[in-house]
Amino acid sequence: MAGWAGIELSALNPLRTLWLALAAAFLLALLLQLAPARLLPSCALFQDLIRYGKTKQSGPRRPAVCRAFDVPKRSTFRTSTSSQCYGMFQAAELALSAFLVLVFLWVHSLRRLFECFYVSVFSNAAIHVVQYCFGLVYYVLVGLTVLSQVPMDGKNANVCVVIHCQHRIPFGDWFEHVSSANYLAELMIYISMAITFGLHNLTWWLVVTYVFFSQALSAFFNHKFYRSTFVSYPKHRKAFLPFLF
Repeated sequence: MAGWAGIELSALNPLRTLWLALAAAFLLALLLQLAPARLLPSCALFQDLIRYGKTKQSGPRRPAVCRAFDVPKRSTFRTSTSSQCYGMFQAAELALSAFLVLVFLWVHSLRRLFECFYVSVFSNAAIHVVQYCFGLVYYVLVGLTVLSQVPMDGKNANVCVVIHCQHRIPFGDWFEHVSSANYLAELMIYISMAITFGLHNLTWWLVVTYVFFSQALSAFFNHKFYRSTFVSYPKHRKAFLPFLF
């Protein structure tokens, strides 16, 4: 087992390098946000690329050149969902673990698509066109990552009612402990897929690492937004990880 693990760690192929680089980039962005304000990059484009939705609106003043590249946030996931489902129809040739992960991704995508159309209330919040393109590429990349784990040589809901578009303090279940329970649930989904792969798949754990840091960054901005918007926001509530962060 130790020899196999050594081979896994030493085989840093392009796909693993990509996920590792993405994870490192979001970790760096998160650390910069946790640093003293005087150390934060003043580049408007940097701040524009790491914020979206309500956190973009509540962030630093955005120059007109940045606003010129805005696209509606509501359109991102609706467009990208279909790209994640392409691998489902190749399931007959896949190993069981990869097949299950593809099923989970497919169900997860359909659930989020349903939320986009029938549950979520979208404001006029925007994202940068680069973030939009990254979202499209991301879901294709996730599907390709799952398929890449399969040896090719043969060896081996609650009903929600829309009331208004204003922001409110979320309560109940995980929201009693963290501001972004939805981001924490997203992380748990990817960890469950890692368990499905048998806990020893380095490539997928790199995907999990990326998801962890990217969701932690978004949760940090959400938490900051809620605390600055609502005076009565629960002080014991963390941003992303219960009792920790």
